Amino acid sequence: MNYTEKTHEAVQLLKQMVAIPSFSREEGKVADLVQQFLQAKGYCPMRTGNNVWTKCKCYDESLPNVLLDAHLDTVRPVSGWKHDPFTATEDTADGIIYGLGTNDDGASLVALMQAFFAIDEMGGNSQFNLIFSASCEEEVSGKNGIESVLPLLPPISFVIVGEPTGMQPAIAEKGLMVIDVTAHGVAGHAARNEGVNAIYKAIEDIQWIEHHQFDRVSPLLGSVKATVTIIQAGTQHNVIPDTCQFTIDVRSNECYTNQELFDEIAQNLKGEAVARSFRLNSSSIDASHPFIQKAIGLGLVPFGSPTLSNQALLPFPSVKIGPGDSSRSHTADEFIRIYEITQAIELFVLLLT
Repeated sequence: MNYTEKTHEAVQLLKQMVAIPSFSREEGKVADLVQQFLQAKGYCPMRTGNNVWTKCKCYDESLPNVLLDAHLDTVRPVSGWKHDPFTATEDTADGIIYGLGTNDDGASLVALMQAFFAIDEMGGNSQFNLIFSASCEEEVSGKNGIESVLPLLPPISFVIVGEPTGMQPAIAEKGLMVIDVTAHGVAGHAARNEGVNAIYKAIEDIQWIEHHQFDRVSPLLGSVKATVTIIQAGTQHNVIPDTCQFTIDVRSNECYTNQELFDEIAQNLKGEAVARSFRLNSSSIDASHPFIQKAIGLGLVPFGSPTLSNQALLPFPSVKIGPGDSSRSHTADEFIRIYEITQAIELFVLLLT
């Protein structure tokens, strides 16, 4: 297998992707690029919204299906960039490409795509079909992303979610739930001893959240983490506030469903708690799964990931793995090393053949 050629093709596509702003819910032009690229390679890609996917050329309806998914969208660039975030700047001396989305998630997308092509060129896999998906709205967990594609796909048995993990398999990842809480008081004049201060009532609940320990601890993901991140109250300095709203960011482990965590939190708060959604649960796969065992056999080390991905929306066994490093994501001067793309293509092929 000529991985040099495949890396070159992957890098050229990645550079084109970087040049197209593709913020969440604005991925149309980069989806066009990927769709056209697949068509030029002889595939018949399908599309819904800004999601693009295609089956392997040797698709066999009698075989189970493995989905290879990576996302098209990026966050908006933060301050502090020294390079143009929309120009793929290559440092040839160090073999580095700078640009928004190079690490999260362009490198995973182009590496998975090249592995998909490579396995097709080898005649496919006799045990399962491959389906490649470039999905949108991952960074905002949008309902028009991978979630909208799944009903249109044939039955899926297993999913590889391409994300920057240093090509180590994440066999569990934390989920996310956002809870809005309203503490109620009674308005009054600040100069007189009247009213009930909603801020003081909220403080009691916030202190409970700060000190509460959830009983079930994951060996891979550790404890559930609940953090108050936003607070709002008051209209002017001389009015006792009658309401105080605050927001809790809850990062769940696989030992709880988000509903269970909400119930435990809501039952212990004096304020009125409302969860924005229960859909982004923690996910995990047993280390005995054949894919994980093969990864271990290749010297890879399973771990638990604190960050959220499309895994949270998948009702099938899945693993998160891809080139790059999560610590580079959403940062100024985001980058990927070219050798990481080469390594990823080769490892994906080894894992899937």
